[in-house]
Amino acid sequence: MDHIMKPLILIVEDEAAIVTLLSYNLEREGFQVLEARDGEEGLLLATERRPDLILLDWMLPLLSGIEVCRRLRRTPQTRSIPIIMLTARGEEGDRVRGLNAGADDYVTKPFSPSELLARVRAVMRRARPSADAETLRCGDIVMDIAAHKVKRGDRDVHLGPTEFRLLRHFLEHQGRVFSREQLLDSVWGADVYVEPRTVDVHIRRLRKALNEEAEGDPIRTVRSAGYALDAVAPQYA
Repeated sequence: MDHIMKPLILIVEDEAAIVTLLSYNLEREGFQVLEARDGEEGLLLATERRPDLILLDWMLPLLSGIEVCRRLRRTPQTRSIPIIMLTARGEEGDRVRGLNAGADDYVTKPFSPSELLARVRAVMRRARPSADAETLRCGDIVMDIAAHKVKRGDRDVHLGPTEFRLLRHFLEHQGRVFSREQLLDSVWGADVYVEPRTVDVHIRRLRKALNEEAEGDPIRTVRSAGYALDAVAPQYA
């Protein structure tokens, strides 16, 4: 079985006790956790790290949760990240405001960790049907998992087994930047010893297979960080 990357959750919350409670329970359930203590830091981390889900407090220093939510929804790179708002406000009108700003769900404090975890899993399931789907897409790249085939536009893309797994991983986590070590863990498996530079060789092969003529390179190299897959607008008329 392929080693699956732990989903990354960003907690944007200024109350230390709540951050501790959330981090403990999420990590125990197999999630990776990032923490931000104010709205501006939350916005920055969301853009840089592209988490799988954001737990966003309503009342934050520097930038309110509702404003953070609006800005994330206006930015193409963060538009599709699921957001659950955390708030002490239980009023119907406020709940509607949170959802109108682009939140996917709403949890009122105080909440039980088990309820919150159930909401997190439900929102992630709704947001990532592609992880269980037979077909994965990014721009003009389409992967048929069952048939083990990849197309870019109208042409077939021929990939070796490792390149296929690498592309599948990228397609399931579009826009996320992965270091070589993370890719080795997820694509080759944590118990397999492979040199990190091996990743570069397979990325080159994947690029060569995906990119012909003026198609545009969907694989982004991030200096000293790793690689990511982004949708590319076709370069041809």
